[in-house]
Amino acid sequence: MKAPQNRRILLVDDMPAIHEDFRKILVPQAPEHEELSAVEAALFGDEDPASALIAFELDSAYQGQEALAKVEASLNDNRPYAMAFVDMRMPPGWDGVQTIEHLWRSDPRLQVVICTAYADSSWDEILAQLDVRDRLLILKKPFDAIEVAQLASALTTKWQMTQDAAAQRTRLEDAVAERTRELRTVNEALQNEIGERKHLEGQLVQSEKLASIGQLAAGVAHEINNPIGYIFSNFGTLEGYIEQLFELLTAYERAEASVHEPEVARGLRALRERVELDFLKEDIPVLMRESKQGIVRVRQIVQDLKDFSHVDSKQEWEWTDLHKGIDSTLNIVASEIKYRADLVKAYGAIPPIECLASQINQVVMNLVVNAAHAMGEQRGCITIRTGTEGEHVWLEVGDTGSGMPPETLKRIFEPFFTTKPIGKGTGLGLSLSYGIVQKHNGRIDVDSVVDQGTTFRVTLPIRQTPA
Repeated sequence: MKAPQNRRILLVDDMPAIHEDFRKILVPQAPEHEELSAVEAALFGDEDPASALIAFELDSAYQGQEALAKVEASLNDNRPYAMAFVDMRMPPGWDGVQTIEHLWRSDPRLQVVICTAYADSSWDEILAQLDVRDRLLILKKPFDAIEVAQLASALTTKWQMTQDAAAQRTRLEDAVAERTRELRTVNEALQNEIGERKHLEGQLVQSEKLASIGQLAAGVAHEINNPIGYIFSNFGTLEGYIEQLFELLTAYERAEASVHEPEVARGLRALRERVELDFLKEDIPVLMRESKQGIVRVRQIVQDLKDFSHVDSKQEWEWTDLHKGIDSTLNIVASEIKYRADLVKAYGAIPPIECLASQINQVVMNLVVNAAHAMGEQRGCITIRTGTEGEHVWLEVGDTGSGMPPETLKRIFEPFFTTKPIGKGTGLGLSLSYGIVQKHNGRIDVDSVVDQGTTFRVTLPIRQTPA
C-alpha cells in the first residue's frame, strides 16, 4: 500500500503578514482558487483540476530558534516536515543561513526555500556557506502565489520521492541480505555435504583396502600354512629320528672300548675328533629347539594376520575376546614399535564384547601406529590398558611422545587432516577409527600435553543395543 504524501511545510518568517499570505496560498478554504488549481494541474499532469489542489499542512515559526524547536518536535512525533520556507533576515535572532544550518543538523532531509528581498550575502556566498545545492532554492520577494504553490508541490513531491527511493533501497538491501543469508546457508550445507562425501569416499577407499588386505591375508595364510604344516610335522618326526641317532651314537661310544684292533680304535677316535661329535651332541638339540620356535612363530604370525583381517568371518556382530584381538594386532605392527618404543600391557579383567572384530582391530592398529610415530629421537614407551566400567569396557593407548597443541587436537578426527609430511599419511586413520567407534555406539576421547604425550581412550558397550 502506497504511503500518503507528506505535505507538511514550515514557514519561518518574523512578519505575521507573510504567514497570512502563505496560508491563503497553501491552505485554501473555498473554490475561489480554481484558477490556481488549473495551473497546478497543468504543471504537474493532473487530469482533474479539482483534485490537483491538495491543501498543505502549514506550521508557522517567527524566529530561527522557534523553527528548530518545531523541527525537533516533529521528528520526535515521527511527523517530519517535508520542506521549509525560511526568511533571510529575522532580527534579532538567527538569520536565514544560521537557521538553515541548525535545521539541517536536526533533519538533513528537509527541503528549504530561502525567501528574501535583499541579503547581506550573495547567492554564491550562501551556497558556499551551506554547501548543499540539491535541497536549497531561492524565492525572491515580492513572490507570486503560483510560484509559491509550484515550489511547495515540487519540493514536497521531491521529499516524498526521496523517501520512497530510500525505502525501496532498504527493501532491496534487506532482500539482498536475506538472499545472501540463504546462499550462505546453502553454501554451508554444500560444504558439509562435500566434507561428508569426502569422508564416505575415504571410508570406501579404506574399506576396499581392508578388503584387499583380507583377501591377501587369506591367500598368504593358505599358501604359508600348507608348507608350514608339513614342515612342522616333518620337524617333529626329525626330532624323533635325531633322538634315536643319538641313542645309537651313545651305544657306539660305549662299544668303542671293546674294539681290540688298535688301528680301528685310532680311526674311530680320529673321526670323532674331526666331526666334533661332542659339540654336535650339544649343538644339534639347540638348533632343533630354535628352529622349532621359529616355525611356531611363523605359524603364529599367519594366525594373527588371519585374526586381524578376520578373513574367516562374514563381518557379522560376534562376541570377541578384546585382548586376543589386541595381541594379534600388536604382533602385526611389531616392526613399527620395536625400534621406537617399549611396549607395556596392563590388561584388566574384561568380558568378551559384541563387536565387528576386524574393525576394532583396525582401531587398535591406528592408535598404536600413531603412538609409535609420535615418538621423537628418544626411545619412548607405549602403554596399553583395559578395564571395565559398568556395562562398558575401555581400552587406552598412551604414549610418551611429542603430544599435540590444542589447535591440532581440535582437528585430529577430520578426514584427510594430518600433521605428517606429504606422502607419509593420508589423514584417514583417526577419522575412520572415530567412525568405527561411533558405529559400535561407543566413544573415543583424547588427552594430550605437548612434549609429554597423548592418551586415547576408547569406550565400547559390552552388548550392542538392537537398532
